Amino acid sequence: MEPTVTIITTTYNIFEKGQTDDFNLLLSLIDRQTYPKIEHIIVDNASTDGTLELLKNYKNKGYLNFYSERDTGKFAAFNKGIMRSKGKYISFVSCDDFYHDITAIADVVNFMEAEQADFSFSPAYCRHPDGFVFLFEPAIYNVFQVMPCARQGMFFKKSVLEKERYFDEKFKMMSDFDLIIRLMMKKYKGMHFPGNFTTYKLGEKALNNQQRCLDETKLIYMKNYRTLYPLNDETLEAMVMVSDFPKPLLEKLAQFFPPQDKEYFMDSCEQMHKIRIEAMKQQRK
Repeated sequence: MEPTVTIITTTYNIFEKGQTDDFNLLLSLIDRQTYPKIEHIIVDNASTDGTLELLKNYKNKGYLNFYSERDTGKFAAFNKGIMRSKGKYISFVSCDDFYHDITAIADVVNFMEAEQADFSFSPAYCRHPDGFVFLFEPAIYNVFQVMPCARQGMFFKKSVLEKERYFDEKFKMMSDFDLIIRLMMKKYKGMHFPGNFTTYKLGEKALNNQQRCLDETKLIYMKNYRTLYPLNDETLEAMVMVSDFPKPLLEKLAQFFPPQDKEYFMDSCEQMHKIRIEAMKQQRK
């Protein structure tokens, strides 16, 4: 028997934000998925612009269930969705993202069931607000330095999210990064799904609040790594700005990968450091 899959989407005033076409596309492509047991939960932040009427219309047609009440941010809304979900597997997509492959959910579920995976990650197309599209390839060996993959291209076991107490709601911008780090450090089984099935839009909120993202990343590093290595402001600044991690800390973090992968992990971290330094030089020109 196929397990249920829950897709969780947050909304807020999608008419006012000009997101109705994207939202309609998301729902249309979910409806066309070949997988038979999909639950789509919308968690709405008490919209005031006609969004609720649109959601009611879709609910009456059997597309989704929705809940509308004020929340304290996207990840708090995701947590509400998890608590209300019935799926064995859960995915999180925004109202301007979509699955461009109609066999995606069937393929991912079959893959995760076969591999007995706790979570999966995959390549994804990212639509930049400036109008170009790029492919975000997972870089799981850099997971402790930077966001290693697109959250929209991930699926999680609900039981794992429950066991790890959901997203940490004090992080308003980077809580998905914190969650992935925690899953890796607890050695849950994460598997790379090679298919590319997601197209997502890079959030303008993150682009316009880069300093807050950096500040939250520092807190995430401190939260997760403080028992492995003594961290101070100077060290954290270098880690956040150019992925310059102290080697003793990298040695400790390497233990969360198989021993035979240690050299590759260390090389990947050094390469990320060099890439970030070069990127900073280009920004200063």
